[in-house]
Amino acid sequence: MEHHFNSYSIKTFHAHESPEQKLIANFNNGLYSIVANDEQPRLPIVLNSPHSGNEYPLEFIESSHLNPHLLRRSEDYYADALFSGLIAYGAPMIRANFPRAYLDLNREPYEFDQKLFKQKLPERANTKSIRVANGLGTIARVVSEGMVIYKKPLTLDEALARINLLYHPYHESLLELLGQAHDRFGYSILIDCHSMPSHFDYRKNGQKPDIIIGDRYGSSCNPALSQALMLEFKALGYHVVRNTPFAGGFNCEHYGRPEQGIHAAQIEINRALYVDEKTYLPSANFNQLQNHITHVLSKLETITEGYFYPTNLAAE
Repeated sequence: MEHHFNSYSIKTFHAHESPEQKLIANFNNGLYSIVANDEQPRLPIVLNSPHSGNEYPLEFIESSHLNPHLLRRSEDYYADALFSGLIAYGAPMIRANFPRAYLDLNREPYEFDQKLFKQKLPERANTKSIRVANGLGTIARVVSEGMVIYKKPLTLDEALARINLLYHPYHESLLELLGQAHDRFGYSILIDCHSMPSHFDYRKNGQKPDIIIGDRYGSSCNPALSQALMLEFKALGYHVVRNTPFAGGFNCEHYGRPEQGIHAAQIEINRALYVDEKTYLPSANFNQLQNHITHVLSKLETITEGYFYPTNLAAE
């Protein structure tokens, strides 16, 4: 299904009819969306917002100890809107419509928590990751502050249906967008768009960061990208740190291949900058922050392209 709004093309993706169709019946706006400018892109950037989805299936709500307001605690409120200004420059955005508490797209496909299941999990399941230990695997056991989600265990079939219907199609589309940018520009840049709760103590040098740039400790992108992002945000007055405590999750680790000309960086925004974390309503500062993010990302156009080409080409 494709809709046009002003100069933007919005494609929404629905699952094909299947025995699991009931699973996604409540996603009226599709499972995920790709928003793109109809004009030629000027930047080789792909925006990914995996945690801003806010369509909560009724069956999911009914299966939970928590009310919808509490289930939203893990949501990156409005992260897609915060970063959407770059779409005008031709950078496509892919965004989930389903919530992170239902399925986390910034995880390996099978980071499963045995505590969620009565059945023994198959060998391919990664049950030992730190994220699983914290209850935040591909299908989360808890939301923020350790609140348990489910009233009773899930079946393995339920979990695999979410992976097959939601996870795999989303990542296939993300990979395709990165490939299109790479084909057009010779390299591509993934910006993974996130926000972080303000009440946790992320202090570094006595000050909580406003923004954290994650690059997997320099492995997911050329350092020029991380440095440029940090410098531009700092120039606007933000307190910015790198990799502490969020160095980038699965998406940066999986897609970031700077030697092949595919760079990935995660940007975490402190929610206190733009949203009331009790009501989930945008604050008066929302528009200014949105404009600042657009300004910073648009400045990447000025970075020397040689930093981002595959290393075998850059050396020639």
